[in-house]
Amino acid sequence: MYRLLKLPSKIAFRFYCSKININNEAFLKAKGPLLIACNHPNSFLDAIILASLFKKPIYSLARGDVFSNKFTSSILRMLNILPVYRISEGAENLNNNYDTFESCREIFRKNGIVLIFSEGLCINEWKLRALKKGTARLAFSSWEEGIGLTVLPTGINYHSFKSFGKKVRLQFGKPFTWKDIDCCKGDGGGIKQFNDLLKKELVELVDHIEPENHEKLKRTFDLKPNNRPGFLIKMAAVLGYWTHAPLYIPISTFTRKKAGKSDHFDSILIGLLFFTYPIFLITIALLLTKFNPLLLAIPLAVMPFCAWAYLKIKHA
Repeated sequence: MYRLLKLPSKIAFRFYCSKININNEAFLKAKGPLLIACNHPNSFLDAIILASLFKKPIYSLARGDVFSNKFTSSILRMLNILPVYRISEGAENLNNNYDTFESCREIFRKNGIVLIFSEGLCINEWKLRALKKGTARLAFSSWEEGIGLTVLPTGINYHSFKSFGKKVRLQFGKPFTWKDIDCCKGDGGGIKQFNDLLKKELVELVDHIEPENHEKLKRTFDLKPNNRPGFLIKMAAVLGYWTHAPLYIPISTFTRKKAGKSDHFDSILIGLLFFTYPIFLITIALLLTKFNPLLLAIPLAVMPFCAWAYLKIKHA
């Protein structure tokens, strides 16, 4: 399922994100064993963006409570997502983290890549929060086994956590291994050294902006008007808005009602659109081809182009 959804997700993010700036694209071709240590500002959208960009498959760690349902758990595991439990999800579940870490080490033994969100919780904000101990413990447990693991500090930044067609800045820092840490044991001293080194890198990769500082936000993400779109783009944008309104407005209204005040709003909205948009286009295609098979081009090519044109106008 992971491989099946990767190509559609790469295409979809051309619409969901108007621009993704990457400071060093060479890391997208990185090989394992690799542990991507990332901040966590935007729920599962963070993992989806990284998974769609990296050439090799990525296994990511997610909060354990979403694995409580067996059906959901099986789907998540097919998407290369593994559970990590916190004390707030029940002390009885903490031992399950040993199984998850062993699964991660097995991935590393096969030169795979694991993504971990070193802050733990997701919060929609422009700053780096305190780092948890899980990243260090996973790294040390791998090094103690003799796995040549590399840690890649990664910062992902969004110009907005609510708007569609957002700008994203993906920043990679300097990778490090056990050789860069004086204490090679996963005790208190070793974990502190690890987190200090990781924090030193991440603080340069994560944008620090106060919510009310709109000028800094504009400068950081280069939010300036683009060249004025031509007449064709403007007309296509009008069509894009009205042809997609029957899908977008109900879904965005539903998401805002259910999760409008949640840090997961953005991810839920994009997730719902990702799965419903193909159904929307197929339904229109079936209706139009009853009149003329040649009209199939409208939902397959014309409507996506008009949607792109609308986003271009919106952010012009």
